[in-house]
Amino acid sequence: MDRLIFHIDVNSAYLSWEAARRVQNGETDIRLIPSCISGDPNKRTSVVLAKSIPAKKYGVRTGEPLSMALRKCPELYVARPDFTLYKSSSKAFKDICRQYAPVVEEFSIDECFLDMTGTELIYPDPIKTAYEIKNKIRDTLGFTVNVGIASNKLLAKMASDFEKPDKVHTLFKDEIPQKLWTLPISDLFMAGRSAVEKLERAGIRTIGELAKTDTSRVQRILGQKLGKLLHSYANGEDDSEVTADAGSAKGYSISRTFNENVTTTEEANGILLSLADSVAMRMRKDNAKAMCISVKIRSDSFRNRSHQQNLHEATDITTQIYEVAKKLFSELWDRRTPLRLMGIALTKIVYDAPEQLSFFVDEKKEKEKKIDRTVDSLRSRFGMDSIKRGSVIKKK
Repeated sequence: MDRLIFHIDVNSAYLSWEAARRVQNGETDIRLIPSCISGDPNKRTSVVLAKSIPAKKYGVRTGEPLSMALRKCPELYVARPDFTLYKSSSKAFKDICRQYAPVVEEFSIDECFLDMTGTELIYPDPIKTAYEIKNKIRDTLGFTVNVGIASNKLLAKMASDFEKPDKVHTLFKDEIPQKLWTLPISDLFMAGRSAVEKLERAGIRTIGELAKTDTSRVQRILGQKLGKLLHSYANGEDDSEVTADAGSAKGYSISRTFNENVTTTEEANGILLSLADSVAMRMRKDNAKAMCISVKIRSDSFRNRSHQQNLHEATDITTQIYEVAKKLFSELWDRRTPLRLMGIALTKIVYDAPEQLSFFVDEKKEKEKKIDRTVDSLRSRFGMDSIKRGSVIKKK
């Protein structure tokens, strides 16, 4: 049976959700004026989280400092973030999606995948169904989405990124040469800045050129794992499943934007330990463990990079998470570029995971678990600031 996957992506989500609420209250639609979602204009850490189409015409970019955006567009209207609103809006549009698909995977707060495979007797025309979902979200909730239709998750996501807003696009196998291969290599999902620069230096500038390049050459340029992945993606290959989760957390993440750039390894490692400590405690509270750890960094020029590692055994131990995060960070950072943001994400979450049996007691591991339990208990009674790890205090 041929697979049929939809990818639903909210157009400029944070701004759309804020605009929809205001319109419902009889206020001005901020989507029609130069506007953005951001924090306090007087704080260096405030960045543009989302922007309107009129703001985009002034050159305002998502992720740039708000101060820079205001220099480009002095009349830019700034609305503050409201994450309670975002959470309820996210749930509302995904609830509509669940009315159509047997399996819905929440990919992010403003994206989800729908596995429509086997629904042809109910919905014989996929494109018509996509328009129905899109229009129902718009007419019911007051904001727009893009829908990508394809035979796998990768192509569906790529399709939803085509012309916006409020559009439906297809990207089936026979459409790849025309719709995918003509795009610049930077448009390919998972092709980060560093990979794009390496490929362009090697004369590979479009997705089609990457697809037609021998896999071994791509791996020599990018490394075995990333080279194979991006070559497969360029050819539209992806066999990952759409997986539903019955309400449990998909992952735990934390990140920090700094008032002053991070420039030393010692300072960075101290921050990583603090991040690992916070996110691991949240996960332990839910009796959860992670099978995958990833680290994200953002340079002072707003370039993002990330790296992840799968584990042999699920863990919730702070020091184990920290050691993996520190290793990933050392592979990511060149130690020359000042950093503006650092983050850790724990994914592939399992609950009440059994531990591997052993004839020997791992005394170090048991000691670390005991420390974590003690720290968690003290913080729950006296607050987060009641106890800090020594390395965090020293590097603070």
